[in-house]
Formats: sequence, C-alpha cells, structure tokens
Amino acid sequence: MRFFRAGAARYLRGVRAHEKRAVEAVSDLLARARSAPDARSLAEAIGTALGASGCALTVAGERYQWGQGAERWHSRDVEYDGRVQGALAVAPESAGPVESLAEVLGPPLAAVRLAAETDQLRRDGDAAARELVDDRWRATVEMEQERRSLERDLHDGAQHHLVALKMAMALVEHDGSTTAQRIETLQSKLDAAEKALTDTAAGILPIPLSTEGLAAALTAELAEHPDVELDTTGFHRSYPPLVESTMYYACLEAVNNAHKHAPGDSIGVALRDDPRGLEFAVSDDGPGFADAGGNPGLPNLSARMATVGGTIDIRSEPGRGTTITGFVPR
Repeated sequence: MRFFRAGAARYLRGVRAHEKRAVEAVSDLLARARSAPDARSLAEAIGTALGASGCALTVAGERYQWGQGAERWHSRDVEYDGRVQGALAVAPESAGPVESLAEVLGPPLAAVRLAAETDQLRRDGDAAARELVDDRWRATVEMEQERRSLERDLHDGAQHHLVALKMAMALVEHDGSTTAQRIETLQSKLDAAEKALTDTAAGILPIPLSTEGLAAALTAELAEHPDVELDTTGFHRSYPPLVESTMYYACLEAVNNAHKHAPGDSIGVALRDDPRGLEFAVSDDGPGFADAGGNPGLPNLSARMATVGGTIDIRSEPGRGTTITGFVPR
C-alpha cells in the first residue's frame, strides 16, 4: 500500500492530531494485512481514531459499518485512479474532515473493491460450473430415459409383430394354402413388422393411436390375431397421449407374453376405466406357473407403467392360466 503511505504523508502535514491518528491507524492496519484490508476493520480504525460514534465504508454495493451513528452522517465519495471506489461516512459530522480523509483512502478501498469483485467472480464461476455439471447430468439422464423408452417401444411394439410373424410361419406349415398364399401372408407380416420398427425409430405413434385413441389402436392391432378377444365396452374416456401410448404398448407386451407362454390358447384383453383410473387386463387359459415374480416380462412392464405412475400386477397358478393387469390412477 505504498500509494496510501505517500498520500498519507502529504495529508498529515498541517492537520489536527485526531486526524493524524485516523490516518496512522489505517496505515498500521494496512501494514499488518497480508492481503486486501478488511473493510469493517478499516471503518473501526477510522471511527475510533476520529472519536466518532459511527463510521461506515460502502464498497461494491456492500456497507461495512462500525458503531451506531445515531447522529447525522457526513459522507463523501472515495476516488482513486479516476474512479469512485466507494464511500466514507462518519457520525457525527463534527468527527473530522471527511473530505480530506477520503482523499487518502482511495488505494485501500480500491483493494477492497477488487477483492470483493474477484470473490464475486469466483462465486459466479463456481455457480456456472455447477450449473454446467447439472446440465450435463440432466442431459445424460434424459438420453438414458430416451434410450430406455426406445428400447421398450421396440420390445413392446415391434416384437409384437415379430411374434405374429413367427406364428404365421408356424401355421403355414400345417394349413392347406398354396405357396403363393403363404408368401403373401408372410409378406404382409413382414411389412407390418418393418413399419413398426420404422415408426418406433422415428418416434411416431401408430396412426390409430394418435388419431382415434387407445381403444381404436388396440382394435386395429389385435384384429389380426384370431386367438385374441378384445373387450372395450368398459372404456369410456380419453386420456393424455402419454398415458394412452403407455397403456397401448404395455397391453401389447402382455399379449406377447401370453403368445409366448400359452401358444395356441385363447387370450382375452379387457380395457376399462372408472373413477379410480384406467386399467387393462390380459388373461390366458394356458399352463400358468407358480412363481409370478419370475415372469421375464414383468420388469419391463413395471418400468413402462411407472413412467405414468401406474402399476403392474401378475397372477398365475399352474393349470389355471395367467392374468396380467395394468392400472394407472386418475
């Protein structure tokens, strides 16, 4: 703080003793400081040396006050290097010549201002770094959610068509249709599977689902399966697109499970809603199993339904078939 000492030397010539004490107190404080001086300590040193009841320094919008200063304050801007560095105020007005003292306080207040601005820049930088990390984390989470969503759509939508194709191939081996008819049937199934894959990759919902709703989409999709009977008489309302698409794919996955584990058996699909919420049930009269928790489709179904606050329940007994129920509360 050599600039302060040089200014103080000029200031001390011809001033009163208590004014000298104020400058000397500030000089001693600066000599002990290893970095930017503490503004509140500066205010205390100045106020004590002047015999003031209160002293305040305002730097970078922050007020550092010592004492009460109940009387009227006398204030003066503190300038250094052609710029206002802060303000000095003492109470009462008779405590000392604030104008003269302010002339030598420029360097210390400039140091205080620079320290405050540096600290603010550091905090802003830390906040920006944390925000960047948060943004990257959110982007990673969203990408993972999208990946899982695409995985579920492929699993529940496209796989449905692939299962149908596999069943059609098995049937043509035993029916009496001509080769041309068999090829035409298989070609139709392949086209449907290809379209499902293309639409899923593009994020496009089936046209009946986006234009006519859940009941129409299930009716159109399950019409090609003579072993599946759909009942939508208990379905009366429309629901948000996310809820309907979730129920659509979950229902198809439940039908796929029935085709896999109960091939050739009858499958019943019921879609219904009531004041409690929206529900589907897929039942088959296949062999069933003892441990429902071991069903490989349950984790995927549960994850899909959880995205809309829904749940999956699976009940099965050996020799008495299986029922998978999906429910989304209102």
